[in-house]
Amino acid sequence: MASAIRPPKVDEDEVEILDADQVALVLRKLEGHPLYAIGALALASGMRRGELLALRIGDVSFDNASVRVERSLEETALRLKPPKSKHGRRTISLPASTVAILRAHWVQQLELRVALGLGKAGPDTLLFSDPDGSPLSPDNLSRDWRRACRSLGLPMVMFHALRHTHASALIASGQDVVQVSRRLGHGSPVITLRTYGHLFKTVDTVAAAAIDNVLRNPGNR
Repeated sequence: MASAIRPPKVDEDEVEILDADQVALVLRKLEGHPLYAIGALALASGMRRGELLALRIGDVSFDNASVRVERSLEETALRLKPPKSKHGRRTISLPASTVAILRAHWVQQLELRVALGLGKAGPDTLLFSDPDGSPLSPDNLSRDWRRACRSLGLPMVMFHALRHTHASALIASGQDVVQVSRRLGHGSPVITLRTYGHLFKTVDTVAAAAIDNVLRNPGNR
């Protein structure tokens, strides 16, 4: 029986999460910084850094407000590879504010290509890259993130905390574990529970309180 299954143990200290005020601070202070667009997309999509750095412009649909995750960039030799699991390939919807940020970023990229004489961008052109169009190193992204945190006075968290923050927001909004798992590209909801089980417990407490209120006040429906 499902009730007999012991939930996986979670070390809450390993999951860094920004609260709403910190998210607003990060976005405000990053505006105009080279990491603004990728940071905003990480928060809005929950994508891993390798998935973000492997994104091609052809994977982005501005009109449909979504990105398609098809591959990931590995640090070793900057090799492109499939996502971590079969569930890693997914389409993620985006808020309009993030789409606007990505549009502005892409315009800047196109202007830079023209200035450098790189020619017309194709569907395989990376959304985030070095000035010459080559892939960015995932480790360098993490390093640049730490530098930005120090120089801009941002919360000193790892870049991966943006993914955790996205997951936390989904859970707080009432999304169930299967939906959260699919959006994050986890191989199984068990992985999601292993990482964020303590957050689901918080949401479940709120749900129990809401049900209790209905039972105590059956006429208020």
